[in-house]
Amino acid sequence: MFRLFAVLAVLVCAIPAVAQQRLPAGLDPQNTILIDTRHGRIVVKLRNDIAPGHAERIKTLTREKFYDGVPFHRVMDGFMAQTGDGQNFNGTGGSKYPNLKQEFSNVPFKRGIVGMARRGDSVDSANSQFFIMLNETSSLNGQYTVIGEVAAGMDVVDKIKKAPPGSQGGAVTDPDKMTRVQVAADAK
Repeated sequence: MFRLFAVLAVLVCAIPAVAQQRLPAGLDPQNTILIDTRHGRIVVKLRNDIAPGHAERIKTLTREKFYDGVPFHRVMDGFMAQTGDGQNFNGTGGSKYPNLKQEFSNVPFKRGIVGMARRGDSVDSANSQFFIMLNETSSLNGQYTVIGEVAAGMDVVDKIKKAPPGSQGGAVTDPDKMTRVQVAADAK
């Protein structure tokens, strides 16, 4: 009986280590976000070195389950997939927290970069919404805050339902959702 308990104890202790091993090499679990979708998992390395305020906001909202069930409301083929409106679910909302001051960097907006969305008229209006680049778009460089990059799962991002060509603002009807979002260190 004692051996059975010892084996169970070892297995229970090993589960977090196994979950951590599934991360791509070199990622800090405290600064990695796991986004689950119906197509699979997207692993995002947060860039707290260049956007500490924005990275902290994403982690806070993630830990509050703000992003669970939130749609990719704006997805434009060849451009980007936007999500993060856990208030209104349509791109018009934010969170209960105040807007963030911009943290621009020299990191270019290439495929896989994650940027913070904001209102077009104010550089200091990012709140909860973010977007994942499907292709390089240099016109965004120095205009939006880079908060991270996809470390694994760009094939999943590519499968997210896109707006039909010519749709107003890239709005998606019956959009795909982030089913669950977790900080990797907290993943169960």
